[in-house]
Amino acid sequence: MSEAAAHEKIEQQHFILNESLWKVMVRLSWPAIVAMVLYGLNAVIAAVFVGRYIGETALAGVSVAYPLTQISAGFGSLIGVGAGSVLSIAIGRKDTKKQERLLGHVNSLCIIFTVIYMIAGLLFSEELIRLMGGEGEALALGELYFSITVFGALFWIYGLAANMIVRAEGKMKSAAVVMGIGLAADVLFNYIFVVLLDLGVAGAAWATNGGMLVYTLLGWIYFGKGLSSFKTNVFSLHWDSATIKSILGLGMSALIMVVMNLVQGVVVFNALARYGTVQDIAFYGVVYRVFTFLLTPIFGLMRALQPVIGINYGAGKNDRVIKSYYMFTLASMLLTVPMWAVSMVAPDAVLGLMLPDQEFTGEEVTYFRVYMAILPLLSAIFMALTFFPSIEKGKPAAIIGIARQLVLYVPVMLIVPAITGVSGIYYGSLAIDALMGLWTLIMVRKAFAELRSGMKPPANHAAGVI
Repeated sequence: MSEAAAHEKIEQQHFILNESLWKVMVRLSWPAIVAMVLYGLNAVIAAVFVGRYIGETALAGVSVAYPLTQISAGFGSLIGVGAGSVLSIAIGRKDTKKQERLLGHVNSLCIIFTVIYMIAGLLFSEELIRLMGGEGEALALGELYFSITVFGALFWIYGLAANMIVRAEGKMKSAAVVMGIGLAADVLFNYIFVVLLDLGVAGAAWATNGGMLVYTLLGWIYFGKGLSSFKTNVFSLHWDSATIKSILGLGMSALIMVVMNLVQGVVVFNALARYGTVQDIAFYGVVYRVFTFLLTPIFGLMRALQPVIGINYGAGKNDRVIKSYYMFTLASMLLTVPMWAVSMVAPDAVLGLMLPDQEFTGEEVTYFRVYMAILPLLSAIFMALTFFPSIEKGKPAAIIGIARQLVLYVPVMLIVPAITGVSGIYYGSLAIDALMGLWTLIMVRKAFAELRSGMKPPANHAAGVI
């Protein structure tokens, strides 16, 4: 670690531990939100180039394959969230040994998950695309796209994990810069492979891999040049069972969320296909994209909250931990309200951005408003997904992810639409999120009581067990 990095580390820690939480939130949040927007745009780039320069069938194939490519991103999130939580707490506790060896554990996990993902992805690519609804030429093109992205799995996993570790240091601007460079590289590669070289769907897949390679290279440069706030060896390999258990336990909720979102997509689209029309499927797709886009500020604040809670928790400043949760939750609500209000007041205008030639029925407008109704209140749930791992409680965050999608979404979407038709999908979603919000707040308040009482974590707490 360079002298400049060491000085920056001391200043950053002092800032997070002692400065006004409002100032901390503002400084860390805006670059984190920018970073999340930039990362989200990566999902759009391939679709834009494929749809514009290759064709509608190719776009259908890529669209079917895209959710599967997010499994590798899920592994990256698992490692990045877990390692980031371990790092933030170690920084707060001034545990330099754990900081120095952390990247070695991250490297080991990246290699293992890459091998597992590549074997499964290459052996069962056709079956997986078919499961997502791929048929005919779309099936073939989707399998081609997915198979090529599998070869870049290491870059998908390591690139995202490394960026999350940078955020866990509190260096949101550095993480945002990396995201910006990676996005620019993705656009450039797509232009070269798809437009200039006319490589079709294969070119789009290699371009996406190229963008993730840039993320990985920047991560290696960042850690290798001593720019991080902790001393480390960029290509080291370590395997301490307790540390590995901590990373997996505290990061598991991130992977579960990715997998459960995939399950939710399969169940919902199957319900739409069974009880609705092609127009219903297209309409839901637009509603879901608008919903997800409006969550972007919340996702950014989640990333900014992680080092604030982790470092303060590690330093034993539990009052600041509790205040941070409240403050970031309130801020994310306020940030989502303006666009949410526009969506509720003028749904036709918002939906028309993606379906410009369609006139929406009163029933569709109602469905949209019902689906969007509770969005600002979801801030409490998403901040809890960051809060729990950052105080060494991985299990509640994992339970939230599993309960929402598997325990509630699957049975509701299998039963309710069979009785009420398509409307059950929208009203069922509202009921599920309302119930999850209430349950999450109960778990958070219980954790607050433990923090206020100064309870010491149990011996097996590092693994995320409560």
